[in-house]
Amino acid sequence: MRITGMKVEKVAIPLIAPFKVAFATVEALESVLIRIETDEGCVGFGEASPFAPVTGETVDGVIAVLDIFRQGLIGMDPMDIEAVHAMMDSVIVGNGAAKCAVDLAMYDLMGKAFGQPVYKLLGGFGSSVQSDITIGISTPEEMAAEAKKRVFEDGYRILKIKAGIDCQEDIRAMKLIREAVGPEIRLRVDANQGYDTAKARRALRGFREYGIEAVEQCLPHWDLEGAAFLRDHSEGIHMMLDESIHGPVDAARACRLGSADIFNIKLMKCGGLYPAQKINAIAEANGVTCMVGCMLETKLAITAGLSLVAAKKNVTEADCDSFLYYKENPVEGGFIQEKDLFTLLDKPGFGVTF
Repeated sequence: MRITGMKVEKVAIPLIAPFKVAFATVEALESVLIRIETDEGCVGFGEASPFAPVTGETVDGVIAVLDIFRQGLIGMDPMDIEAVHAMMDSVIVGNGAAKCAVDLAMYDLMGKAFGQPVYKLLGGFGSSVQSDITIGISTPEEMAAEAKKRVFEDGYRILKIKAGIDCQEDIRAMKLIREAVGPEIRLRVDANQGYDTAKARRALRGFREYGIEAVEQCLPHWDLEGAAFLRDHSEGIHMMLDESIHGPVDAARACRLGSADIFNIKLMKCGGLYPAQKINAIAEANGVTCMVGCMLETKLAITAGLSLVAAKKNVTEADCDSFLYYKENPVEGGFIQEKDLFTLLDKPGFGVTF
């Protein structure tokens, strides 16, 4: 099977409501969907969802990079995933979202060629995943009200709470949320690089009282030494790294320094499922577990992320909820959802339709 062509389409979908994190407020999904064609009539679909503060990319930049990749992909075998990534890496450094689009299309093609869902190609540990749901930054009272709705109306048992602007307000938000949802609901916090070391320590002391199980990316992405210090003074809370972990080299350095208990793998940061598996292997060998998170993505990339969680025993957590925030979804299939439980379809490739 040989690649004969690639088509690219830009997608823009408004969110139901603006979503606020420590360093940005987002109002719409901007994504790039690709369709890769082969000489055997099989087609594979991929997605790039860049987010400039994290991946350093824009939608128009992704399209330009994909146009360069197109030239190298023609004539390649989608099964040769190492060769495909070597070609992309030789062309341009970084650009994880653009590389992810090609990577996902390769896995979609492989699954269809073998007649197997991607989660089985990746390891097949399971087919169902429990995901958290994210609470964006607002007033502590509004955040508590949303948390209560997500738990008692929507059936979520794990909440991921955005923080990082004002540590005292963050602590108050955790207090009100814990009071609203009760003691059994699992809570984790994402500071999105919003704290310095002193503020992070103050926040961790406050969070401990309300049973926060994990705190993600307190410090700037480059400060792995600071992250190691915080982990040594974490008040018994698991420390997670997200923006610090773009690829296997970052994961190896974080493990050497003892900077995290958990890595948040995002396919758009690292370049797709192939490098994501390398990050997980490094983590597992060093006693670090993983979570798979997401950018603002359609159900295509969300299905890919869920496939990695389901396939790997060491990937114990999922934060794959962004498709729930759109006014409409251009992609269907991939998985079925029952409250916070996502079960992947037993269809070849990702099993999605447009």
